[in-house]
Amino acid sequence: MVVYEEAKEFLEKIPPFQFLDEETLYGIIPHLQIEFYSKDTIILEEGGESSNFLYLIKKGAVKITLQGQNDEEILVDIRGEGETFGLWSLLEGRQQTTVRTLEDTLCYLLPKGKVLELLDQKGLFSEFFLKKHISKYLDRIIKERLRSSEIKTGLERALFTTRIKDIASKEVHTVKETVSIQEAASLMAEKRIGSLIILDEKETPVGIITDRDLREKVVASGRPISRPVKEIMNAPLITVEADRFAYEAVTTMIKNRIHHLPVVEKGRLCGMLTNHDLLLLQGISPLALAQEIQNQEDIEGLSAVARKVVPFIGLLIKEEVPIRHLLRIITEINDSLVRKVLDLAQKELGPSPVPFCWIVYGSEGRHEQTFTTDQDNGIIYQDPGSEEEDRACEEYFRKLAEFVIEALVKCGFARCSGNYMATNPEWRKPLNIWKEYFKHWINTPTPEAILKSVILFDFRGLYGETRLAEELKDFLLKEVSGKDIFLLHMARLTVQFKPPLGFFRTFVVEKSGEHKNELNLKHRCLAPIVNIVRLAALENPVPETATLDRIEALKKKGHSLIKEYGDELAEGFQFLMSIRLHHQYDQIVQGQKPDNYINPNHLTQLEKKFFKEVCSLINRIQDAIENKYLLGRIA
Repeated sequence: MVVYEEAKEFLEKIPPFQFLDEETLYGIIPHLQIEFYSKDTIILEEGGESSNFLYLIKKGAVKITLQGQNDEEILVDIRGEGETFGLWSLLEGRQQTTVRTLEDTLCYLLPKGKVLELLDQKGLFSEFFLKKHISKYLDRIIKERLRSSEIKTGLERALFTTRIKDIASKEVHTVKETVSIQEAASLMAEKRIGSLIILDEKETPVGIITDRDLREKVVASGRPISRPVKEIMNAPLITVEADRFAYEAVTTMIKNRIHHLPVVEKGRLCGMLTNHDLLLLQGISPLALAQEIQNQEDIEGLSAVARKVVPFIGLLIKEEVPIRHLLRIITEINDSLVRKVLDLAQKELGPSPVPFCWIVYGSEGRHEQTFTTDQDNGIIYQDPGSEEEDRACEEYFRKLAEFVIEALVKCGFARCSGNYMATNPEWRKPLNIWKEYFKHWINTPTPEAILKSVILFDFRGLYGETRLAEELKDFLLKEVSGKDIFLLHMARLTVQFKPPLGFFRTFVVEKSGEHKNELNLKHRCLAPIVNIVRLAALENPVPETATLDRIEALKKKGHSLIKEYGDELAEGFQFLMSIRLHHQYDQIVQGQKPDNYINPNHLTQLEKKFFKEVCSLINRIQDAIENKYLLGRIA
């Protein structure tokens, strides 16, 4: 029997019940049950019946565990007085963990019907569980998918569980920058190694040479072997921390097109990681795919390799690689393809009349590509010094753009339906013209200017003289600072597209047509988050383009909305991207063309609940933006 005042006193002290008004609190107590469980009692069992209660621990403690592949017990959490358990089992309709008492334990039990009523009607109650458990919530969804996956090979899992220090070679060979190329080559031959770290006079690592440098910079060019080794070293030295995971080394090596990566610990050189180490670790590797891309000599060969990308990404998806890391790997592989196409284009066309930078924008610029990625690209080139040079630039970059766009189509990258590609003369211009574009859009924010800003302001330099892209980025961040009218128009766009959640927390779906009972995940859910974070990145200018990177940068700068909601936005964004990627890969496996339309009824109860919470979060932030910019008062 529940003692009324005792229960009230308990509830008033623990979140989220302490957030409830007195009338609601009094209405809960008659529904409470109280149960005693002796030490080592299983209250809920993995694979057993789902919970019909939310358990509130009045006294004692419980441990929550999962069963591992070899029947080992994996500890998920320990919870004590004032904490709860059983919520996710109650919501999703099945029990995926075991809850066992660590000592004699006394619990209040709140029935499922009352819990669902509170979640739907009491915002602070629901928001507490979203904020407190959101990371565990997402992890549970991932575990659910992993447990039901048909492929559990572990080929790629090693990338995300192995520390670099555990696989890197501990022996690192070094030479001073003043020794001759001949001495360095002799040492490499004697030790049978493929690289040497170069030290300055203070014994500080400043560069690296590899056997490839000897071939290309000495043998092929006829450079005297008596010259100092510093003349052929690669600098500055790119390194990785020993305590990082192997996948971070993979992305660094792919991005920088290197096969030897020095490992440091607290600033001191402690090892060397090679492509071979990673291949031995996995048996299969993104690096192997990137290397195969680099080995191609023509577009036909490159196109054949590109067809391997989708199955490879599919393997990573089935292995439930964390979304943040998966997006980065997809980006680096696609970037490798684009860079190789540009290499082949320049090989055919010869050197450019002036330095240039190939830029990408849209989802490609934000490192957020999926299986339906189209092309969003342009060319920035150095301002010509004469009319003759100007004509030469126009002709050369027209041919370059045509070559690259056509080659990328053959490699599976669709043309942009809006023609935001380098084949459009508007998007291959000298740096001063690009600056004029940006300045005009910011100072004359017409609907067309805002649309172009949304697409093109997420740009990054991918190939060539990236300093040109960096200069344009600096110009943009300075130009937009303090431009309140422009930001007002961007804010209006940001709140224009609402998430698909109705007044009674039901999903708003298409009522007829090809996508009846479905909703557009990209346009209705992901785009609002991207727009919210982009607006914040223009209000407090940061150079990052990726949504997750922008959130981290803005949190450090103290942007008020991102500081309050940033973690939830990041988790929500990753959850939605996970749904999107799984959906698209399932379509590909079934021989369908991937799209962004999902039927929310095909989601699990847990996914539906989280989906609704993310939509509610977007609504709250959009309301805050409307209030900040007084959009309700502007016609």
